[in-house]
Amino acid sequence: MTTKIPLAGVIGHPIAHSRSPLLHRYWLRRHGLPGYYIPMDVASNDLEDVLRTLPRAGFVGVNITVPHKERVMEIADLVTDRAILIGAANTLIFRADGKIHADNTDGYGFIENLRQGAPAWRADAGPVALLGAGGAARAVVAALLDAGVPEIMVANRTRVRAENLKEDFGRRLRVVDWVQAGNMIEDAALVVNSTALGMDGKPKLRVPFDGLHKGQVVTDLVYAPLRTDLLQAAEEAGAVTVDGLGMLLHQAVPAFERWFGVRPIVDDPTREAALR
Repeated sequence: MTTKIPLAGVIGHPIAHSRSPLLHRYWLRRHGLPGYYIPMDVASNDLEDVLRTLPRAGFVGVNITVPHKERVMEIADLVTDRAILIGAANTLIFRADGKIHADNTDGYGFIENLRQGAPAWRADAGPVALLGAGGAARAVVAALLDAGVPEIMVANRTRVRAENLKEDFGRRLRVVDWVQAGNMIEDAALVVNSTALGMDGKPKLRVPFDGLHKGQVVTDLVYAPLRTDLLQAAEEAGAVTVDGLGMLLHQAVPAFERWFGVRPIVDDPTREAALR
């Protein structure tokens, strides 16, 4: 009765939309573990005070989502190399010595989702067409380069952001004008939408889909809706499709293991729990 119950959670602003509490609470029940996972809406001005206080309240760590992923890099005492490379952190571990350890598991989640949803995909199969050059794109690029893809073609509505991505990640990236995105898609073995375009409540992804074809793998980081216009068009063209929900699920695995001591698996019941 004297053992502290471990607490974790997710911090964002806003946060009511997050599916992370459904996911982590499901894993806690599934494995019969003591613990709670709590959504917390924290404004930017309060972020550091809250993070320094949570360990004293029994928290072992938290997930971080928009708009705080970059800010926590300045607050954390220790930051992993991959978080530095990506320029953002989504997972914090509160260590026993009082230090805050920041990591980024988005790239891991992306690759694991891709491998689970398209087991035949190989990094050396050919170039990647990447739509978008924001924070999510940085995690995708880092993961794909680490996996060994030969080339990543990047198109973004604001070209300078794509140029910045190339400058940070090097020669295996090639910038393509947004108006040429349709041609870029046609030449790719893997197509990735890392933008919010196509998400419920956002503008449509207005890129020509007629270049999609059989033999490609197409994935969309958007998971609301699960079957985006891009994935629907890819499926009709005979491509293998991978929805974005799995990335959310897989990126949570290493965090849950660090906080609660058990490594969960991502399977159909897990997906169903996150979609409730």
